[in-house]
Amino acid sequence: MAEPHRVRDALRASMTAWATLTVRDDQARVTLAPDLDVLAPHLDQIDPAWSLTWACDSVTPPVVRARLTVHGTAREGLATAHTLPDAKLAALAEMARSYGVRPTSDPVWVEYDPEDGANTTELETDTPAPADLPERPLPPAPPRDPQMEKARRHIEDLLEQLKVAGRGGEAARILMRGYGETLEESRAIYKELHSILKG
Repeated sequence: MAEPHRVRDALRASMTAWATLTVRDDQARVTLAPDLDVLAPHLDQIDPAWSLTWACDSVTPPVVRARLTVHGTAREGLATAHTLPDAKLAALAEMARSYGVRPTSDPVWVEYDPEDGANTTELETDTPAPADLPERPLPPAPPRDPQMEKARRHIEDLLEQLKVAGRGGEAARILMRGYGETLEESRAIYKELHSILKG
């Protein structure tokens, strides 16, 4: 599980950039998009191993694909715009839509200067900052069984060691399915975690 609500909050907070979609004479149609410089620190808190990749499907007209991967879950956005950098921003905005994050307004027309670009200085972003990002919750408690509880404690102890070693993100991916329904599953999860710690 990639904690989509936390990614959604991060995307919403980063909706401060403007992508120029089209230009007509001295007018440009622009749309609100995530600013990567604002987004990156929030994603670092959610998953230090997050990644964002780009693919250029077409240069003329510029068509770009953005693929964001957080905790192993990938979502994509595809967009066309006035320039390749604008298409990258627009693709990010399309990817944000897959998380339910939409711009606070529809695309708007603004003045455009070939040297200075679109004039977005008077446009407002109205983007609320996300709440403090909470710690990752632990999986639900297993049934009350003394052996299972002991196995769970061992896993939790190992998880703390992994966090200290900076390997918490890798451990979280293994623990996405919980601590195991049976003692055998718990032991298998413990072995996987232990192999990460040994590196």
